[in-house]
Amino acid sequence: MIESVSKITVRYAETDAMGIVYHANYMPWLEIGRTQLLKEIGFPYKQLEEDNLLLPVLEINLKYKRPAKYDDEITVITQFKEKPLVKIHLDYQVKRGEELLATGYSVHAFMNRDGQPLKAPRHFIDSIGHILATRQQAQQAAQ
Repeated sequence: MIESVSKITVRYAETDAMGIVYHANYMPWLEIGRTQLLKEIGFPYKQLEEDNLLLPVLEINLKYKRPAKYDDEITVITQFKEKPLVKIHLDYQVKRGEELLATGYSVHAFMNRDGQPLKAPRHFIDSIGHILATRQQAQQAAQ
């Protein structure tokens, strides 16, 4: 598994009159987690776009457990659990401290600027596969 952790402070503009985060405002937080994870593993989204690769959202799912509130310090945990081929599946957890606020996932496809679907670039697949294998070996060695 590849994991990235993003820290976010809830802004006043993200809340409703009760001080609770409006449900749609979780989506940009997932994007923050996704782009940070890609950057951390050597594939910043800006570089993907410069290489004529786009990762549009095909599917997104979010289950709300507890509300986030104004000025909360939240953590978005983003995870790759499997090597991508044509699609990328990412899992998310949104937490306030140890308290789980939401869970979800997103599915993305590789496309070019003309909207044509593409296979994930070989160097992307190989890099993700290498990182996943290395981390799995480290976990097995730790057991």
